[in-house]
Amino acid sequence: MDAADVEAVWRIESARIVAALTRFTGDFGLAEDAAQEAVAEALESWPVAAPSSPAGWLMATARRRAIDAIRRRAALQDRYALLAAEPVVASGVEEDVDPDRIDDDILALMFVSCHPVLSPEARVALTLRVVGGLSSEQIARAFLVPVPTVQARITRAKKTIAAAGVPFELPPADQRRERLGGVLSVLYVIFTEGSTATSGDRLVRPDVAYEAIRLARTLAALQPDEPEVHGLLALCELTAARFPARTAADGSPILLEDQDRRRWDRSAIRRGLAALAKASPRGLGPYGLQAAIAAAHATAPSVEATDWDQIVVLYEVLGRVAPSPVVELNRAVAVAMASGPAQALAIVDELIASDRLPGSHLVPTVRGELLARLGRRPEARAELELAARLCTNERERSVLVRKAAALG
Repeated sequence: MDAADVEAVWRIESARIVAALTRFTGDFGLAEDAAQEAVAEALESWPVAAPSSPAGWLMATARRRAIDAIRRRAALQDRYALLAAEPVVASGVEEDVDPDRIDDDILALMFVSCHPVLSPEARVALTLRVVGGLSSEQIARAFLVPVPTVQARITRAKKTIAAAGVPFELPPADQRRERLGGVLSVLYVIFTEGSTATSGDRLVRPDVAYEAIRLARTLAALQPDEPEVHGLLALCELTAARFPARTAADGSPILLEDQDRRRWDRSAIRRGLAALAKASPRGLGPYGLQAAIAAAHATAPSVEATDWDQIVVLYEVLGRVAPSPVVELNRAVAVAMASGPAQALAIVDELIASDRLPGSHLVPTVRGELLARLGRRPEARAELELAARLCTNERERSVLVRKAAALG
C-alpha cells in the first residue's frame, strides 16, 4: 500500500477514529494528535507490510499512542505529587472503546469542531482536519493560505476548546437545534469556496466542494429529521451538478447561458431533488430556499426557458427569512431576467446607496451587465473595469476584462 492508499483509508475513517478516541480519553486535542501519529506510522509501515484491516490498524495504533500520552502525563503527575506529597488519582486508560456509539460520536465531533467559542476560520480548518481528514497542506491549498496559518488556526482551536472546557458530547436537543446553524454554516462556507474560489487561478475547486458534500451527507444521515440539513445537501448537489459544464478544458469559465446542459450531472440533480423533497414538508428554511432556486436552474432546458418569475419569488421569500445584500443582488439578477434591466438597476443602485457590499466585485459586475443591456456602454465598461480590479479570482477577472473590452 502506498501513500495514496493510506490517505484514502484516513479520509474515510478519520472522523470515526478521532471521535472514538476523544470519548475514550476525554481530551479532544490528545485524540487528534494520537490519530495523526498513527497516520504517520502507517505511511512508514504499510508500504512494507499492509495490514489486513487498515481501519482497525489505525484505530488500534492511535489508541496505543493515546494511552502512551496519558501514561506520560500520569508519570509527570506522579513526580509532581511526590514533590507536593499529594496522592494521584489513577485514570482508567484501559477502558475499551465502544464501537456502538460511532454515529453519535461523529455527530458530537462536528458540534465540537464548530463550537461557538471558535472563530469562523478556526471552525472551518478544524472541521476539515478532524471530521474531513484533510491535512494542513490540503486545507491551505483549498483556501490559498500559508500552511503555518492553517496549523496555527488548528492549534489555537484545540487550545481554545480545552481552555473553555467544551465537553465531548452531543448538546441537548434544544441546544443542538440552536447550534446546528453553526455547523451548517461551516459546511456552506467550505462548499462555497469549492464552488467559486475567492482567489487564485481556478474558478472551481471540486475537491473542496465534494468534501463539503460528503460531510453534508454524513450530517444528513445522522440528523435525518432536520429539514435544513437536507436543504443544504440539496443546494450543494444541485450546484455541483453544473460543475462539468462550468469551465472549458483550459480552465476558463463558461457562463450559464453558454453551458452545454447535456454535460450537467443528472445523477447529482436527482440526488439534489430528492434531498429537497425531504427539506420541504415543514416549509423551507434559508438553505432549502436556495436549493429550490438551484433546482429551478437545474431542471430548466435553457436560460430562456427558466422560470424566472418563480426565482424572483423565491429570492423575495429568502430576503425575508435570511436578509442579506447578496440575496438582494441575486434578486436583482432574477428581476432583470423576468422584468427587464431597468427595474433591476434600481435594486442595485439602492444597494450601492446603502453601501451594503463595499469592496465587492459582484456589485459592479451586475451593474455593468445591466447598463450594457440598457445600451449605456461607456458606463457599463467603467463598471466592469472596476469589477475586474476588485476581483481576486484570476479566471473571473479574465471574463470581466474581456467583457469590458467588448464594450470599447
